[in-house]
Amino acid sequence: MGGNAAGSIAEDAPRPASVLSIAGSDSGGGAGIQADLKTFAAHGVHGLSAIAALTAQHTRGVTAVHVPDPGFLRAQIDACFEDFDVRAVKLGMLATAEIIHAVADALEHWRPAALVVDPVMVATSGAKLLADAALDALRGRLLPMASVLTPNLPEAELLLGRHIGPGAEADAALAGLLALGPDAVLLKGGHLAEGEVIDRFGSGVLRASFRSPRLPVEGHGTGCTLASAIAARLALGESSSAACRLGTEYIAGALAAGYRPGRGGVVVLDHFWRLREA
Repeated sequence: MGGNAAGSIAEDAPRPASVLSIAGSDSGGGAGIQADLKTFAAHGVHGLSAIAALTAQHTRGVTAVHVPDPGFLRAQIDACFEDFDVRAVKLGMLATAEIIHAVADALEHWRPAALVVDPVMVATSGAKLLADAALDALRGRLLPMASVLTPNLPEAELLLGRHIGPGAEADAALAGLLALGPDAVLLKGGHLAEGEVIDRFGSGVLRASFRSPRLPVEGHGTGCTLASAIAARLALGESSSAACRLGTEYIAGALAAGYRPGRGGVVVLDHFWRLREA
């Protein structure tokens, strides 16, 4: 059936919108590239990947990490842009300054229309994942190119170098994050001590808050999935504020429908929850 369908498509037919994830691979399937590709599929865009790190992990943690050669990462990125209609790029785990510079060089060359930066810098344990040189490279090279920056609270604190509390402090942090260069910021509220999850959006012209119930579960891959949902929505033509609002709605539903495939206590998101509700 697949052969017949392919044969019926004209060679000059428009190419579908594609979204590229440059991030780490999760062998457990709950986060990273694997979560990104599932999210892209759920939003009806063609998913591409350039793997910036290989991880051996499951629902109980990460047991090993391998960072590929930056030249090979660049080859993956170039291959995607050379053949596909890449309308948005999502960045996830970029482990070293060398990798960040390689990605920045590629993005400066290809100039994607939309770039979502999920600054994976802090482990669930609270440990800092990036060396100072890598953090400086992230700030100096990637954030000024970002269409949307999506930090959680610990990542925002690391970027700004200060503590951020709930309420007015979190509101004020948006201005500091915008000053680092992105066009828009979605400060995620999962780590803030507030009754519900309040994700705060800010751009040069707009401020908004997106609220969802705080569920009594620990989700795995929520940050990856949210950034990928935003990238997919941008690729489909939504504004940054609408993409962030729709992304938070998608993640809330995926977490509520989540499940536990491993022996760990974390919940893996159900990326196709809307199909099951239909």
